[in-house]
Amino acid sequence: MQPWPRTEEEARAVQDLLRAQVVAEPGPASPATVAGLDVAYSADDDRLAAAVVVLDAADLTVRDTAVVRGKPAFPYVPGLFAFREVPALLDALGKLTVRPEVLICDGHGLAHPRRFGLAAHLGVLTGLPSFGVGKTRLVGEWAPVGETRGSRSALVDGGEPVGAVLRTQTGVKPVFVSVGHRIDLDTACALTLRLAPRYRLPETTRAADRVCRDLLG
Repeated sequence: MQPWPRTEEEARAVQDLLRAQVVAEPGPASPATVAGLDVAYSADDDRLAAAVVVLDAADLTVRDTAVVRGKPAFPYVPGLFAFREVPALLDALGKLTVRPEVLICDGHGLAHPRRFGLAAHLGVLTGLPSFGVGKTRLVGEWAPVGETRGSRSALVDGGEPVGAVLRTQTGVKPVFVSVGHRIDLDTACALTLRLAPRYRLPETTRAADRVCRDLLG
């Protein structure tokens, strides 16, 4: 593996290199296992906890969990946030005994200023289908989304569709779905809805969030 970037210039060069390796394909419509990935930070931003939780896609039970404590691997720089988290998340993925078929990140993929967010970064490095489900917008504009569950609107940035604004629960704020690697947007949105039967966020994100916050505490 190449040395981890130390400067903004090195990180952008890595993004450019890896972005060219993103594969656009439909992806698995009915995966058996899915993984949620999340990172929590200490109040002073000096420590982090990374968690990967593998769920059975059919009944949403936990099949495997891996956690890693560490330090951010890169300073905070807008557009380069993934470089803080990827090493710890890769370490956690390496500790799993159940290999997930799809990675679902608490963040973005294509819906990124440089079109290469955390979901794309992890997908290319692992070779696994991946997408992001963000709580908030990073880039883009969208038309109003219908109020009922399953309604969606295109997320557009600079005239380019980069994701979807998806209502996972009727009358609840939507989420921002964008592809990372080896999956298309329709499949990513369908999986998000399957994984969010009761709450705004998919169970993958909720499970990983709980684990990494507990570990940091």
